[in-house]
Amino acid sequence: MLRGASPALIAVVLAASQAAGQSADPAQDAIRTALLRWTADFNARKSAAICDLFAPDLRYDYRGQPERGYREICDLLHRSLSDPTKHYNYSPEIKEIIVSGDIAVVRLVWTLRVSSEGKTDAIVSKEPGLDVFRREPGGDWKIIRYIAYDDAN
Repeated sequence: MLRGASPALIAVVLAASQAAGQSADPAQDAIRTALLRWTADFNARKSAAICDLFAPDLRYDYRGQPERGYREICDLLHRSLSDPTKHYNYSPEIKEIIVSGDIAVVRLVWTLRVSSEGKTDAIVSKEPGLDVFRREPGGDWKIIRYIAYDDAN
């Protein structure tokens, strides 16, 4: 690949590839891919797959809101995506993925942009949080706990 390259150059190339979202850990890559797939599905209003990222025993804590489970979150997502007067756009900034066996913790910031029909300004919120994933028996990584807050609070 980089035959004849100096060790310093190789280190810079490896660091750059990891900074671009590639890692040497297949579990981290699978989790990152799952988060980005969910983001693309959500932004494209593909509601059929919108709950695939979550385990049935999901618990969701968002500051100022009641604790919710899988059914409540899925119902909320389906309602949001079916509202033709609003357009939602999520983007994740993945800060860190820590994997230990079949459990992983993702520290990230979700940016949500909401545009309403007939309005020129979008509402933008940043939602720092932690997603706790579990590797399911089939090998997929699913969120079992989600803790977040709006940084404007």
